[in-house]
Amino acid sequence: MVVAPQPLAVEEGVKVLRRGGNAFDAAVTAAFVQMVIDPQMCGVAGFGVANLRAADGRHEVIDFNGTAGSRVTPEMWKDIVIEQDWTGYGYHVQGAVNDVGYGSIMTPGTVAGMAETLRRFGTISWADALAPAIRIAEEGFPVTPELWRLWNQPAPPGRIAMRERLKATEASRRIYFRDDTETLRPGELLRNPDYAQVLRRLAEAGPEDFYTGEIAARMAEDLERNGAFVTADDLASYRVQVQAPLTTTYRGYTVHTNNLAGGGLCLVQILHILEHRDIVSLGLNSVEYIDFVARAMQAGFHDWYTYGADPRFVDVPVDWLLSRERAAEWFARIRDREPITVPLYPEPASTTHITVVDADGNCAAITHSLGNSSGVVTPGLGFTYNNIMNAANPIPGRPNSIAPGKARLTGMCPTIVLQGDEPVLVLGAPGGTRIITGVLQVLLNVIDHGLGPVEAVSAPRFDAQSHRLDCETRIPSWVKEELGRRGFQIVPNPAAYWTFPLVQAVTRDPVTGALQGGADPRLGGAAMSA
Repeated sequence: MVVAPQPLAVEEGVKVLRRGGNAFDAAVTAAFVQMVIDPQMCGVAGFGVANLRAADGRHEVIDFNGTAGSRVTPEMWKDIVIEQDWTGYGYHVQGAVNDVGYGSIMTPGTVAGMAETLRRFGTISWADALAPAIRIAEEGFPVTPELWRLWNQPAPPGRIAMRERLKATEASRRIYFRDDTETLRPGELLRNPDYAQVLRRLAEAGPEDFYTGEIAARMAEDLERNGAFVTADDLASYRVQVQAPLTTTYRGYTVHTNNLAGGGLCLVQILHILEHRDIVSLGLNSVEYIDFVARAMQAGFHDWYTYGADPRFVDVPVDWLLSRERAAEWFARIRDREPITVPLYPEPASTTHITVVDADGNCAAITHSLGNSSGVVTPGLGFTYNNIMNAANPIPGRPNSIAPGKARLTGMCPTIVLQGDEPVLVLGAPGGTRIITGVLQVLLNVIDHGLGPVEAVSAPRFDAQSHRLDCETRIPSWVKEELGRRGFQIVPNPAAYWTFPLVQAVTRDPVTGALQGGADPRLGGAAMSA
């Protein structure tokens, strides 16, 4: 079973399974296709995390987060900070230098992450995994209505529209615009032969070429010439982190997710708080249900934003944050209706995800991203670089502040849930820091409320990372009105994607091994069995 926001990527993953490949082969193959057909959401110059569990019980998380280049300094933007964005999506600095252009780029980890996934768990060759993406980049694919809308939708107040990002460099504009003013239209073929050549070079020379070979040299020369913070040495020294998953229990199930600087810690802390109460009896998305779950979200985000950071640079009190005592303390405060203030630093909602479970029970959940696109394309290479410097705190002395080699906090939290030793739920999502609340609610919908994956990902959602309570319009007005009377600032939002993440879930029967997939209906997507 393969589930993702892009049907074409799902189809290519299913082909791998039908040829005898395993879940990890399919996930990596589909992920490279995603990089070609959703090029502002993800790419070879991106970052991410893979939660991988083999049928034999081996379980590893491969963290391929981006890291700040060696030329950054903690104080370099402190005098040009304008304000935190009104949406909470990072900070505005003068000239948007942290958001668009060469100064927004961190050292990318995606190629290394995919290669490590295949090396540790895969059965097909690296070249075979890249072949479908090469073909699609070369032959082209029809621009989808969703991709066209992403390119052309107006920007939120104070932010830079995607169509302006696409024009940030001439090499980018040539790929995505049909003339000086208009992007490619829905149904028109997007061909990217330069990207195909890069992928072909990677297939032939190996993933190391991206970091120390011909591709690396071309990247480094362009980055150097244009004042980027990432150097040739940064590329050459980049390494993924292979870790044991962050593991807890929830209502008798075992939950495996990722560590800092990812979002798994926040997810686990919220689950610990929720376990203090029978939420099923409250009724899914009732006033009492949303009131309690939303306040648990606020509590989790309070601690995550206050303490969360790259643990290689900051001493994060993880044991205390994840302790049952801390959860009990938060539950008592919620029960006593004490207000919770959250220092809000969410990240942009531009990412993608792939979930794959095969017939043997191998499970792969990979979330990968570009941030929301720097607009930088090196001439002749065809791919866009990440812009994840925009999620690093430009104010020195904070846990998530800028430092050379440091990863910034991300909401990614691909998650695998076991009943006994058997996987029963595998899920993840794109959507910035709202990934955490989306994954949380789908997990609750399956584990607590007994919904199937399609119902679980389709049910109305809400998000509470601060005093704001963002609600889909399918949550009844009388529920929102009562929540407003209880102190929440209600923010109804019918534009589901930009507020609510696209959760991709697979459930598995622990006895029969039967698989069901649910692709979030908020924006395309597909779930397809092999």
